[in-house]
Amino acid sequence: MTKQRNGIARSAHLVQLFRHEATDPDAFYTFLADDTVECLEGFGPVAGAMAIDIGGGPGYTAEALRGAGARCAVVEYSDDELTLHGRTPVDAVRGDARSLPFRDGSVDLVHSSNVIEHLEGWDAMLDEMVRVLRPGTGVGYLSFSNWFSPWGGHETSPWHYFGGHFAVRRYEQHYGRPPKNSFGTTLFRLDIGPVLRWFEARDDVEISRVAPRYLPDWMQWIVRVPAVREFLTWNIAIVFRRTSATGDRAHGTG
Repeated sequence: MTKQRNGIARSAHLVQLFRHEATDPDAFYTFLADDTVECLEGFGPVAGAMAIDIGGGPGYTAEALRGAGARCAVVEYSDDELTLHGRTPVDAVRGDARSLPFRDGSVDLVHSSNVIEHLEGWDAMLDEMVRVLRPGTGVGYLSFSNWFSPWGGHETSPWHYFGGHFAVRRYEQHYGRPPKNSFGTTLFRLDIGPVLRWFEARDDVEISRVAPRYLPDWMQWIVRVPAVREFLTWNIAIVFRRTSATGDRAHGTG
């Protein structure tokens, strides 16, 4: 299928792949990785870049970046994620997203998809994403499932609308086992508004693109409407650039 970055066909195809993610994860994650690299190529050269994929698990995005000519390392906290779907990534290191094992300003691209909502203290992860980027040219890509989106509770959705702890209890009652993503332990509420305010408070970062990741480009207006974006975005994608070597870190997460 020919991808159309701003078209309904792309969005429909993503939704179709997502519906079968449990039974055919390779199709969904390979397409999503290629789609992400295509997006990044619109903001600077990928070929020859030094990149890291935070929480990259089995390495779909890292593989796509290497296919486009980048050097890429996966930073992953969980050993189980590194062997997910029967895959093992190349050039992987164990590390916490809130304390990356890379020097300041040492990478050209930093990517993280659907990781930050699983961390307590998400602003520390964003600090690190900016810190490791090369000043002036470094580009970051962040995506996450915001809490009030239909998939905000991950596999406990849509019961998360009644509260995260309720959703976990409902899942356990139905399946007889705890969910992989348990609210307050491995999944936390994360809204779009606080994240955008975090970026706006930095004087060493500029946002290049904010858009609902799975929706057509003509629906970007959603992210400009505070209440609407939290419910309709589903998954947000933010492309940003580190503009200088120093920044204002005296900001909160509110």
